Amino acid sequence: MCSSSDPSLLVRPGGEADLPAVLALYGQPDFNGDNILSLDEAKAKLARFAAYPDYTLYVAERDGTVVGTFCLMIIDNIARRGRFSGLIEAVVVASGRQGEGLGKAMLRRAIAMAGEKGCYKVALSSGFKTANAHAFYDSLGFERHGISFLLPLPEPSA
Repeated sequence: MCSSSDPSLLVRPGGEADLPAVLALYGQPDFNGDNILSLDEAKAKLARFAAYPDYTLYVAERDGTVVGTFCLMIIDNIARRGRFSGLIEAVVVASGRQGEGLGKAMLRRAIAMAGEKGCYKVALSSGFKTANAHAFYDSLGFERHGISFLLPLPEPSA
């Protein structure tokens, strides 16, 4: 499943074998830092994705190397005449590869997949502190819409 805007970039569903590379991307200081899952925890979470009707981890590869990742969830809806909505999560590109158009190609592919599945919209969220990401999302045609609310919850006790 190649990205139409960048034929050298392969965007495909990720699997267990991709998790070490995905965790390395998530562990970058400008993303989650050291706040990441262990490999075994990540395997268990990935297995849970199968319980959702349409929730997929995607990886972006160039020359056999994972250079980016995102998740796409297609959400059922009763409103909007039952049309689905898409939620893009955990978008990250390798720090040394940012600025090469990889993120743009990944998100264009995510948007296209959501459209192919009949979504009436695709949404993502971004923290206040990531102004560069905001400008990037603006450049892709995302509109700042509404107000997002967040209530952090405590870690569950073991």
